[in-house]
Order: sequence, then C-alpha cells, then structure tokens
Amino acid sequence: MILPSASPVSLALAVLAAVAYAAPAVARLPPVLARTAVLVAWLLHGLLLGWGLLGEAPRFGFAPALSVTAWLVAAVYAVESRLYPQLQTRWALSALGAGVVLLALFFPGQTLQTSASVWLPLHWALGIASYGLFAVAVVHALLMLRAEDRIRHAAEPGSGLPLLTLERLTFRFVGAGFVLLSATLLAGLLFDEQLYGATWKWSHKTVFSVLSWVVFAVLLLGRARFGWRGWRAARLLFTGAGLLLLAYVGYRFVLEIILGRST
Repeated sequence: MILPSASPVSLALAVLAAVAYAAPAVARLPPVLARTAVLVAWLLHGLLLGWGLLGEAPRFGFAPALSVTAWLVAAVYAVESRLYPQLQTRWALSALGAGVVLLALFFPGQTLQTSASVWLPLHWALGIASYGLFAVAVVHALLMLRAEDRIRHAAEPGSGLPLLTLERLTFRFVGAGFVLLSATLLAGLLFDEQLYGATWKWSHKTVFSVLSWVVFAVLLLGRARFGWRGWRAARLLFTGAGLLLLAYVGYRFVLEIILGRST
C-alpha cells in the first residue's frame, strides 16, 4: 500500500481537500457555503499539488495526472460560476475532486528524474492543460445533451444555461484544448531527444495522442464547415477525449498498476 509512505503534510492536505470537496456532494449546504467549500477544496488541492512537486521528491503518474486535470476543471468552474451563476455542476465536480485527490494519495506515481530536460515540465504542462480543457468540454457537452433532451421532452433545462450557450462554451474549450494538444505534439516531435533522451518513435502514447488530435481536428472542421452539433459532435468529442485519456493516463495505469513497472 502506498499510503503509509505519504508525508504528513501530503496526508493532511489530501484529507482536508477531499473532505472540503465532498461536503457539497454529501450534505445539503446553502449555495454560498457550497461555493465556499469548493473554493477551499480547490485551494487545498492546489497546495497539495504544489507540495508534491516542490516540497518533497517530485512524483508523477496516472493518478496525479487525473488530479491536476480535476484541479484545472475546478478552476474553470470557479470562473464560470461567476459568469454563469445558474451553472449546476458543483456536486458532480465535488465528487470527482474528492475521488481523484484520494486516488493520487494512494498512487502517487514514479519519482521524477532530476536529470530530465528543463523543457520536460513545460511539455507536461501543455499536455495536462489540454487534458483539463477537454475534460471541461466533456462536462459541458454532457450538460448540453441533457438540456437538449429536456427541451425535447418539454422540461426545464437541467443546467440552468441556454442550450446555445452550452454549445458555444463546449466548442470554445475544444478549440483551446486542440491548440494546446497541437503544441504538445509539436514539442514532442521537435524536441523528443532533449525531452526523453530518445528520437521520435510511434509508441503507444504517441499513437493514441495523434489519433485523438485527428478526431478533434475532424470535429472542429465538421463544426466549421457543416455545423455539426448535438450527438454527432458529442460522439466525436467523447471519442477524442477517450483516446487522449488512453494516451497517458491509460498507459501509465497499465505500467504502474497492472505491470508494476515505472517505465
């Protein structure tokens, strides 16, 4: 079990962040208290991520990648909730945040090599940021489909936002994520030897990353040229997000958990 090796600071921050995240999901808190709990959880989560990278031996793997992604999603929610107070995703994101914080506590990943390239953190930051933006796009797409279904059945939209607003936000995040994913792949192509000490090769991670890029490119092209929307667009978004998830998180999960290896 990995948990006993966690430092007291990491353990305390993880438990506090998980409890703060879970509070709005398990208790009927007034809206103001619920937003405050999510904000406190997000701040504690950020401190936990910072401590994991700066306060002790840096480690990274599939669970920390999910943890950073969830933190970015929560950050976007914090901004959006100010612009769109009627957005109703707090409970789902709270449950997600609590789950990934605890998951990263049990599975912190491999220790990063100090001899790694100075460009490696930037490469990873671009990749994880694209993860976060596509995750936000997936959340908005689910809300969009739910609102579309409720409108079709003459019910009130569950998200509290107009369908066209949800659709516009979904594709904005897809577009931003696509730009960052493109930058990540370009950096890997141009600087792979400096980043990992090896030349470009078609690894499992590379294949799934490129496939996800192609799917997102087709989605954006179809949206621009043919006005794709609804389930047609959502299927491509979910497919691309699934491929991207397999590219790193799935790859590291197989190595760390199933095969018990670090590389």
